[in-house]
Amino acid sequence: MRMRFVRPLLAVLAVAGLAACSSNPTPGSTNSPTEAPSSSATSSSTPSSTPSGKPSVSAAPGAGNAELSITLVETPESAPQSFTLVCTNGVPAAESSHPSAAEACTSLKNGPSLLSPAPMRTDQACTMQYGGPATAKVTGSVDGKEVSASFNRTDGCQIALWDAAKSVLGSDGGL
Repeated sequence: MRMRFVRPLLAVLAVAGLAACSSNPTPGSTNSPTEAPSSSATSSSTPSSTPSGKPSVSAAPGAGNAELSITLVETPESAPQSFTLVCTNGVPAAESSHPSAAEACTSLKNGPSLLSPAPMRTDQACTMQYGGPATAKVTGSVDGKEVSASFNRTDGCQIALWDAAKSVLGSDGGL
């Protein structure tokens, strides 16, 4: 007779425990007893993570000067596409072969750190979703800083990085 009451109680406790583990943190909290909350008064020019774990880019506008070589492979069967993007003060130069050079230069001027994502934290959880086989490699310089970045869409974190830089990559990478 006692087991009839214990099993439902254990089920309710298990569901409540799972709900507590998956709850969204409140703004300003880190959901970790060892981490101090970050101050919203400080700014960073490198990508950071939002409370949902997705990377975000918060950067001061840059000079908008860039010389980039971009190689995009949409699918394993497709030939690589190569673009050159040259921007001066956020405006594309004549030698740019990028499909949407004006948009890409504006994106780099507004967020010069788009192509310099911070390394993924080892404790960061990324959604297990597949955004497609597209890959991109970007080399060159933005506002005098060397850039060498690779992008793919293998999980939620990588998809978020791609989506943030898609105007520069020349593709939304979608299936």
